[in-house]
Amino acid sequence: MTDAELATHLAQQAGDILLAKRAELIAQGIDGKALGLAGDAAANAFLVKMLRRLRPDDGLLSEEEKDNLDRLSKSRVWIVDPVDGTREYGEARSDWAVHVGLAVDAVATVGAVALPGMDGGVVLRTDKPRPLPAAPEHPRLVVSRTRPAAEAVAVAKLLGGELVPMGSAGAKAMAVVMGEAEIYLHSGGQFEWDSCAPVAVALAHGLHCSRIDGSPMVYNQPDTYLPDLLICRPEWAESVLAHLRQISA
Repeated sequence: MTDAELATHLAQQAGDILLAKRAELIAQGIDGKALGLAGDAAANAFLVKMLRRLRPDDGLLSEEEKDNLDRLSKSRVWIVDPVDGTREYGEARSDWAVHVGLAVDAVATVGAVALPGMDGGVVLRTDKPRPLPAAPEHPRLVVSRTRPAAEAVAVAKLLGGELVPMGSAGAKAMAVVMGEAEIYLHSGGQFEWDSCAPVAVALAHGLHCSRIDGSPMVYNQPDTYLPDLLICRPEWAESVLAHLRQISA
């Protein structure tokens, strides 16, 4: 099984586990934060167990697992987020995701992002990129449904774009991959597991991915805080970065 096939299999299986766990807990009258925590724990246990069994020589970084800094000596490190968008998962929304990414020499190289809450379930993967659909004249920018980044709001105004509120980071990134938006600009704070798999998938689909200052996304660092991100159609990258420089000047 290739790395991409493994990432896809694990993301899909973790999504199935999460859907079953949610149905089970809701039947027991458990919802909200408690439901989200239980789902996180179940998906994390599965992902960690399988990666340690099937890729024992690789490093591993998970949001829900105590960090083992031995990963810093590894060229290959799996970076996973068992439930990206715990709130949305707990609310039974569709805009949450499972991230299974592989960073090779600090670059997000292979990965899969599962969107189990979408009709039929959807998994976007690095080894089977889809063609990008035609884009509208004015861009759509996906932003947090509760705390849209000030930079995204400003850039949307400068570009004459539309803001599209959405839940998890993975859901927002995949909205650009699937042609439901053209730009995902985030500046409110994230960690490596929030973006590794989405960035790998976005790059495989020919999208621009960088920090909001234009510098590359770098993974498997001692400090896992990776606070900002730009994923967009390549034709919009230069304009967005120019506007961001203008805003920060």
